[in-house]
Amino acid sequence: MAHNGSKNIPFFEPVNTITSEAPTPFPTVYGPVKSWRYGRSLGIDPIGMISTCSFNCVYCQLGEIEYRTDQRQIFVPTATIIKDLQRFAPWDVDVITLSGSGEPTLAANLGEIITEIQKLTQKPVIVLTNGTLLGDPAVCQALQSAQEVAVKLDATYSDQLTRINRPLSELDWAEIYTGIEQFRSFYPGKLSLQTMILSPWQKAQQQIYCHIVRKIQPDTIQLNTPTRPKPLMRQLDGRGNHTPGESRSYPVHHLKSVSSDVLQGLAAMIQQETGVSTRIAPQPS
Repeated sequence: MAHNGSKNIPFFEPVNTITSEAPTPFPTVYGPVKSWRYGRSLGIDPIGMISTCSFNCVYCQLGEIEYRTDQRQIFVPTATIIKDLQRFAPWDVDVITLSGSGEPTLAANLGEIITEIQKLTQKPVIVLTNGTLLGDPAVCQALQSAQEVAVKLDATYSDQLTRINRPLSELDWAEIYTGIEQFRSFYPGKLSLQTMILSPWQKAQQQIYCHIVRKIQPDTIQLNTPTRPKPLMRQLDGRGNHTPGESRSYPVHHLKSVSSDVLQGLAAMIQQETGVSTRIAPQPS
C-alpha cells in the first residue's frame, strides 16, 4: 500500500519508456560529483522533482522526504534520462551512479535505465539503495546488470530502524534484512554495505552487526557519520557535493556525528571480526 506525504504524484503505466518524449522539469543528470568511494561520479536521478522513498532517514541530505511509498512506478521516462545524459558526452567520469531524489529501485524502468546507460556510455553503473525492495524479484532482475549495488544498513534491530531510517510502518526490519541476504546469494556484481554511524555502538550492537555481515558476505563495507547539515525542507542541491562549513540559503539542522577515532576503531573491529574490507569516510578537518 502506498503512503502519501505532503504531495501526490501520478502513477504511469510502464510502457514504451524508451520512445517517450515527456519533458523533465529538472535535471535528471547531475554532477560530476566527487565521491570518496567511487571517484568522479555522474549522478542519475530516476525519481524526479518530488523526493520519494520508503525511508525518511533522520540524516537525509535531501531534507524531509515529500512522498513515502514502497510501490514502484515510472517517475521519469528512460528516454528523458538518456537525452539528458547525452549532453555530458564524452562522460569523463569513473562511474555513473543511480540515486538522486529518493530510492532508485522504486523506478519501474530501473533495469531499462541501467541497460541504456551502459549501451550509451560504456561506464560502470552503481545503484545506491536502502534495500527495502531487494526481496522483489523484479527489482533483483533489474539490478543484475549493474556493476555494483551499495545497500544501506544502518540498523541492527527494529527499534533502531524506526529511529534512524523512519520507514513506512508496514516495512519490517527482518524482511528487509532477509531480502538483502537473498539478493546477495545470486547477484553477480559487487555488493557493498553503507552504514551511517550516529553515535558510538555498544558491544552487543557491534556483535549483531558482525553476525549480519558474516551472513551477507558483502565485498566491502563503508562507514560514515553525518558531516553535512540536513535541510529542513526538500532541497534539490542535496544530490551533489557540498564543502564542509559552506553556508546555505535555507534552514538546516546540524546533526551530531562521531569522531574519526570512533569510526576508525569500529572499522578495524568489523574488518578483524568478519574479514570484510571496511573503510571510513574522510572526516573534515
